[in-house]
Amino acid sequence: MNSSDVDGGAARCAYRLYRGLRDGGTNAVYMVQEKLGADNDVIVNKTIFNRLAPILRPAIDRIPVRLYTKRQNGYFSTGLITTFDTRFVRSQSPDIINLHYVAAGFLPISALRRFNKPIVWSLHDSWPFTGGCHLQGNCERYRESCGACPMLGSHSPHDLSYWIWKMKERAWRDLNITVVTDSAWLADCAKSSSLFRGRRIESINPGLDLQRFKPIDKMTARTLLSLPMEKKLILFGAMHSTSDPNKGFQLLQPAIRKISCTALGKEAELVVFGASGASGVPEMGMRTHYMGRLYDDIALAALYSAADVMVVPSLRESFGQTASEAMACGTPVVAFGTTGLLDIVDHKTNGYLAAPYDSGDLAEGISWILSVSSDESAALSAAARAKAQRCFSIELMVNKYTELYSSLLVSKG
Repeated sequence: MNSSDVDGGAARCAYRLYRGLRDGGTNAVYMVQEKLGADNDVIVNKTIFNRLAPILRPAIDRIPVRLYTKRQNGYFSTGLITTFDTRFVRSQSPDIINLHYVAAGFLPISALRRFNKPIVWSLHDSWPFTGGCHLQGNCERYRESCGACPMLGSHSPHDLSYWIWKMKERAWRDLNITVVTDSAWLADCAKSSSLFRGRRIESINPGLDLQRFKPIDKMTARTLLSLPMEKKLILFGAMHSTSDPNKGFQLLQPAIRKISCTALGKEAELVVFGASGASGVPEMGMRTHYMGRLYDDIALAALYSAADVMVVPSLRESFGQTASEAMACGTPVVAFGTTGLLDIVDHKTNGYLAAPYDSGDLAEGISWILSVSSDESAALSAAARAKAQRCFSIELMVNKYTELYSSLLVSKG
């Protein structure tokens, strides 16, 4: 179960797992609230409000949050508003329910009690163990009971975050929930949380179709995408890549400007996906190509292959699928050495881990990859692809999930 079938990192991970399970012979059903893809096997949790839900739910969900006038920018969901029909789940007679991203009004906090089935919860952010924030920043109040929430700009110990945490604690305290995280970092956070402390927690990296995400001849990829042949291309992108502060565009800007002032800057150009234009974006000092949003894996693979380096300057990532996708296409990655990206990038082996959150060191990493010899560049590319084959295949992910499901059914029986 996921709020959307294909929109967003959690949806892409959930859909890949679902297809991998189905292709391997497992009787799996993928249930969503909003269906955007063309897979007829994906089923929608049908309610009379379903068509309006994607618009109304997030807006209504945020009404209590707006009462906090000193709140910070960032994703905060109450999980109080929903159009979900639990009878639709029970009609499928599942043996195990695997939740993915179900916040912001898809699945109510209280619904888990009504399933009466073993639950595997695949965490793609921190919301399941916090009082509402999706990325906890430097706050560690989730280890106790939330309250006095920095994201809400609150100093009250009994603010909205505390009451949401309290609802979760009451609803989930004795349920059969097994937690799966995208990365070792997120697993450590979940283990230390008051809501999931003491539960079984596994770390399973999201998998990729390595027959889709694979190296394509660089010149061919650039021709297909109308990108310059002779330039060194720096790639950056994500959903809401230039507007979501967590994606780090504000830290990439000074790094690119620093590179643009060097001799290397005359040879390089920036490519951005997940944003359609430069409106409101400061001058980068370097020619920038905006590719818009790309929904197709093959187009993404071509874009990764066209680039000389992929930059993922996120502040926090539960994993970082753009990094693993780029590496699967043989493109080395520069990222800050923190959170889930530590599972992906090996410093100066398949990329570069910059000191968090040092734009100067980010520029150093980009420049280093663009300046190595052709032999060293080929070695970085080969190591990136090898890491993806070793750690990020769909088959590996599916095998680990299948083993987990089987162990839960054995213990239940």
